[in-house]
Amino acid sequence: MPSNRPQQAPWDFQCPYKHHCPHLEGLSTQWVFEEYQQSRDEDLEYWKVRDILQEELEKALEYIGKLENENEELKAKLKALHQRQFKPNIKRSQKSSEDSPKDGSAPEKKKKRGAPKGHPGWYRREPNHIDKTVIVAAPEVCPHCACTDLTPVDEIKDHLQEDIVLQPRTHVTNFKHHQAFCPKCNRPVVQPAKGELLNCSIGPTTKAAAVFLRYGLRIPYRKVKELFDVFFDMPFVPASAMAFDRTATRKGELLYEDLKEKLRVAAAAHADETSWREDGINHYVWYAGNDDLALFHIDRHRSSEVAQSILGNNFSGVLNTDGYAAYNAVNAKDRQTCLAHLIRKSKEIKQEIFLKKPQFQDKRSIRFCSSVSALFKKTCEIGQKFISGDIKQHRSDAFENRLYSALNSICLTKLADEKAETLRRRLIDPNKEYNRLFTFLRFPGVQPTNNQFLLPNPIHFRYRYLSSRTL
Repeated sequence: MPSNRPQQAPWDFQCPYKHHCPHLEGLSTQWVFEEYQQSRDEDLEYWKVRDILQEELEKALEYIGKLENENEELKAKLKALHQRQFKPNIKRSQKSSEDSPKDGSAPEKKKKRGAPKGHPGWYRREPNHIDKTVIVAAPEVCPHCACTDLTPVDEIKDHLQEDIVLQPRTHVTNFKHHQAFCPKCNRPVVQPAKGELLNCSIGPTTKAAAVFLRYGLRIPYRKVKELFDVFFDMPFVPASAMAFDRTATRKGELLYEDLKEKLRVAAAAHADETSWREDGINHYVWYAGNDDLALFHIDRHRSSEVAQSILGNNFSGVLNTDGYAAYNAVNAKDRQTCLAHLIRKSKEIKQEIFLKKPQFQDKRSIRFCSSVSALFKKTCEIGQKFISGDIKQHRSDAFENRLYSALNSICLTKLADEKAETLRRRLIDPNKEYNRLFTFLRFPGVQPTNNQFLLPNPIHFRYRYLSSRTL
């Protein structure tokens, strides 16, 4: 049945409830429509603000996570540094209580520290002469229990005691020179005798001993002067002791320069540097050498210019160093990176990762550090076998290809830990370490590590670098 209701209101229709509609609880329809339009715009604006705030929240959460990660890395680094410098302060009583079994049984007896079984003991060498013999009578009273009922024994017990003899006096030599007149110099001249220093009132033995005391035992000049004055009645001022080592420096310059020239044409050389305190000021001691020679240099700087002054600008041999960039200025023909440094670096990174909270530990980085350490340890063992002759040199190419294949598989994936990723990029970078890791396989006698540089005893070391000091 068709409806008589119009489908659309006439154009001149006026709603009687325009300002008071009963279906809108008496509200004005015009006002309601205006509010509806405004609410739509406000709703769009609210969504826009919500999106902006959501984006800012995500950035803030990302930044907070980054700060937490950095905080964990810094705390782990600080703790690792503290552990390397200080040992844990655990009392012996705590150690013994921890080591004792919890079931109450007797603790296992630990093996005494000492030389391994079968290792020959060390004994003081027997004196090769006897200067004096003293007969000592048998005791009448026991020195241990004060017993007086002692019976003499026919056996004689020998006791050798070695001591020094101090003679607190000087040895004065009068050199009587026959002179000859030199027409070119227009004056009489003399020649030095054996053990004589012309125009010096103090002999060479005193000067050499003073230099040894100053640079071998690190005794100040005033204490050196006091020692000679007290023990040997040899008076001189501290400035004279300073002049002794300056004279030794000048006389050793030619030897020092000769060592430097021989080092620059060597087939292989190790180079390293470390901090050094000289007269209360921070310096660096540089070492360069091989099995045949060693050169030390003291300098205030740790720059490439110092490396060039020692090894030159075009080193033709194999240079074995750590990863310090200053040695790049030497332009060595072939380089070998110290694998011991890389092993230690990977262990330090792994230790710092373990010091973080579990949620910040990257398992892949831990496996990477373990694999790098194991690979280079195995490489060092192979290097020792090449040096000893257990592995023949003609097999070096096969070992090199095998080691590079293992390294490439280890460094294949990018790591989340920053330090581990830096080490990974360093190992695969051809301009850094990649082509320097297994150079020792191609050159007989070259070692896979730079451990030849072990800082000697100051007694020997200062003698060796005395001529290198800048006056």
